[in-house]
Amino acid sequence: MKKKWQRREVTRRQTYLRRLSIAQAGIALAVVGLALGLAQRDGAISAFLGIVVALLPHAFFVQRSGALTSRTSPSRSAARLFRAEMGKFGLTVVLFVAVFLLVPPSNPAFFFSAYVAVVLTHWLTPWLMPKRRSTD
Repeated sequence: MKKKWQRREVTRRQTYLRRLSIAQAGIALAVVGLALGLAQRDGAISAFLGIVVALLPHAFFVQRSGALTSRTSPSRSAARLFRAEMGKFGLTVVLFVAVFLLVPPSNPAFFFSAYVAVVLTHWLTPWLMPKRRSTD
């Protein structure tokens, strides 16, 4: 019974992450398209940089947290989540510093708008998830 529940939980997480990725890709394309239309190439590059700064730490977190596996105990899982979140925060800081030192965005408004839009997309994803039945 426990293994069946674990498989169902992993499948639910995979579905969530797949839908989150699709939603983030849609938001990213919309923001880059808007930036391209309003500020041409420089705005689109700034928006793209914001998207990269948002997505790389998120991908790092998903990979390091073990969100797609069910092999760890709850106490180990909590420790992994904590380490993954700290790594995500550190990577975000490093990416912000790298972008602003190495490739300063020509349009910071598009950079931060794209970053915030992609990061906040996970708030919308629960609406994309199938509703749980009362029998589950």
